[in-house]
Order: sequence, then C-alpha cells, then structure tokens
Amino acid sequence: METRELRYFVAVAEELHFGRAAQRLGMAQPPLSRAIRQLERRLGVALLERTSRSVALTEAGRVLLREGRAALDAVAAADRRTRRAGLATTGRPALVLVTKAGASGDLLAKLLDAYAAEPDAVAVDVLLCGFAEQERLLRDGRADVALLHRPHDSTAGFDTEDLATEGQVAVLPAGHHLTGRAHLRMADVTALSGLPTPRWPGPGGEYPDGPGPEVRDNAQLYQLIALGRAVAVLPESVCTHLRDDLAAVPVVDAPPVTTVIAWPPHSRSRAVAGLVRVATRL
Repeated sequence: METRELRYFVAVAEELHFGRAAQRLGMAQPPLSRAIRQLERRLGVALLERTSRSVALTEAGRVLLREGRAALDAVAAADRRTRRAGLATTGRPALVLVTKAGASGDLLAKLLDAYAAEPDAVAVDVLLCGFAEQERLLRDGRADVALLHRPHDSTAGFDTEDLATEGQVAVLPAGHHLTGRAHLRMADVTALSGLPTPRWPGPGGEYPDGPGPEVRDNAQLYQLIALGRAVAVLPESVCTHLRDDLAAVPVVDAPPVTTVIAWPPHSRSRAVAGLVRVATRL
C-alpha cells in the first residue's frame, strides 16, 4: 500500500464525500474514485458503502482509517524529526517540547531550568498548544516530547513517566456564593452554581453537544468564568496564578490529575532521554 493511496483514502473517509475530498487533495474526482476502487480490489474488501446520496465507512474502512492515520502520522514524524536532527548543528532548536498553554507552568519552568544546567543539554523549543492537541503533535513529529495530563489526555502508544499528581478545584467568578464553602462535590458544581461547564473541542476539532460555551484555551475560559458564563473543574495548580476576578474551591471527589512526560516508544534521542531523566528527578 502506497502513502499516496492512504492519503487519498483518509481524505475520503474523513469527508465522506468524494467531491470535497478531491477538492481537499487538489485533484479531480474521477481519478480519486478510481484510486479508491483499485485499493479495494487489491485488498479484497469493501472500504466504503456508496449510494447516490451518501458515502459511509464499512467496518474494514473504519479499521483502515484508524491505521491509515497512524501510518501517515508516522511518515510525517519521520520526515520532521530527520530534518530537525540534520539542523541540530546549525544552532536551531534540537528538541521540541509541547504542552497545553496555561498548564504545568511552574513544573515546566523548573524542568527547563534544570535541563539547561545539564552538561549535554541541547536547545529546547517550547510549543504551546490548545486543549487535547499535544498527543497529535507528538505523534506526527512536530514535537519530540510532551507534557500530558491523565485522565484528560490519552497516553496510549507512548512511553511515559509520571511526574506529579494533584487534586482538582472548581473555578468560579470571584464573589460567587459557592466560594465561601470549604469544599464541593462534582454533583454540586453545576447544580448549585447555576453555571454550565465549558465544551472543549475533540481531537478532530468538533465540539460535543451541550449547553456550555465553546472554548479553545484557558484565557478564553477564564474570561467566560469571570463574566459568570461558565464554571470549570481544573487541576489545583491553576490556583498559583489565578486571576483576581476568579476563585477556586476544592472538589473532593474529582478524579486526580497526573502530569506525565511522554515520548515515542521508538525514540533513540539522547536529548529526549536527558530531558526525561531530569523531569523524573524533579
């Protein structure tokens, strides 16, 4: 199976429309349709169910979509990391660490300072991303190592080391009637606050249905909470730099959040190994 064929199939499987997929790929629709039919013949299975009005994935198609995405990510990762390794001697960053903007701020600062003091340290470029984007950036090679947060982020397929575990707090507008409580329970957060929880985008960028506002990052979230439009349950470390117009109350039955450092299992990078070693020591 060729990379080109996988790219064609993934585009059709994600769009579920040959016309849109062809436009996305920058090609005409007839050769795209022929390529998919040829792929099905060679594999000996139907990947798509086609009608005059719709395109749907078969079970085999769903498997190939999942595996195809992983394979394309692996090819892209090999390309990016190879190019980055070749530029390591030019003074450009030799290691890219990705983390969600606004998360693990104190830990990240300590990690970078401690690693920079190592005799074999290389330059580190920090990539700040939006909610749930770290995993994809690590898989496709735009990052070499990531700070992830279980249970919110998936660590499947990565090597990891746990760094810290913490409880969670409900972040509310300052002066809200619940801020006078010593603690809350998860059932209390929305039921007693009268505020909805925010909706974060999924891996594909789509938002789940629900009454809460759509948010993309912590800055937007904090603004909405301060305006009395939302309430959020977040790791207690956010209290270190919480804005004056916000307040936090411990949520005693919220699942703990564990910060982990993650990297691809096949990595042989000495720089990654050195950064992980420093992180676990911290």
